[in-house]
Amino acid sequence: MFKAGKVAIIGRPNVGKSTLLNVLIKEKLCIISRKPETTRDNIQGILSGEGFQVVFIDTPGMHKPKTLLGKLMVTKASSAIMEADLTLVLIEAHDGITQEDKRIFERLAPEKINILLINKMDRLDKRMVLPVMEEAAKFQFKEIIPISAIKKDGTDIVFKKILEYLPDGFPFFPDDQLSDKDERFFIREIIREKTLELVREEVPHSIAVNVEEMKEKKDRSGKDIYYVRAYIYVERKNQKGIIIGKNGQMLKKIGEASRKDIETLLQKKVFLDMWVKIYKNWRKDQFALKTLGY
Repeated sequence: MFKAGKVAIIGRPNVGKSTLLNVLIKEKLCIISRKPETTRDNIQGILSGEGFQVVFIDTPGMHKPKTLLGKLMVTKASSAIMEADLTLVLIEAHDGITQEDKRIFERLAPEKINILLINKMDRLDKRMVLPVMEEAAKFQFKEIIPISAIKKDGTDIVFKKILEYLPDGFPFFPDDQLSDKDERFFIREIIREKTLELVREEVPHSIAVNVEEMKEKKDRSGKDIYYVRAYIYVERKNQKGIIIGKNGQMLKKIGEASRKDIETLLQKKVFLDMWVKIYKNWRKDQFALKTLGY
């Protein structure tokens, strides 16, 4: 028999959902940042093996939204719960079960397989997790598993449980496909990740990236090169100045770091042409969200 199913990974912002997906599929598919609300879209990571295919769905953090973008992110996360056969719910070990976590628990479909993962155990004395597990036992979870996604501790147990509960079925994708997203999406995400890594705290939520043009061309020596033109959008003039930096040094750093990862993705030499533009209040503008790929 062949096993196949979709597994949603949900939780509050910054609890380690993207890190867990990357560990489970053994590829860096989703961008990682310490800044909350990094993931803005549902991203499917596909793991195929002998007799199984698991489609993991990384989701935006579930939170109380303040913008149209935030509402859209929460809607996407909720839709993943309905779509999935299994749901992995992440909480942070040192926070215990918060009121926000309980509100997420209420969104779960009780007729489906729901597994609670107590993440970031590397930051906590393991004895301290027992009260959290006792409280979690009051809710309807098939399994409660303490893990550290970043240390890959307990993630093998998680995967075994996924295969145990995965329904019989047929593969959703070809066995060599890694994601449902295209190259343009991942280039956009790489640039946003490098920007998040390098700029100050007040800028990240206001950043959007759009890839305007991608094409193969010849460089001056006649060698094949991939030309990528991308725009980093911000909401205010001072944010534009932060990203460009003095004499353009910050934008240069972002470009150099992004280009290396894009070349790894495309397996080609890349000329990255990056610009910074102001798009006021784009997170509250429905047309802007559609234009920028959200």
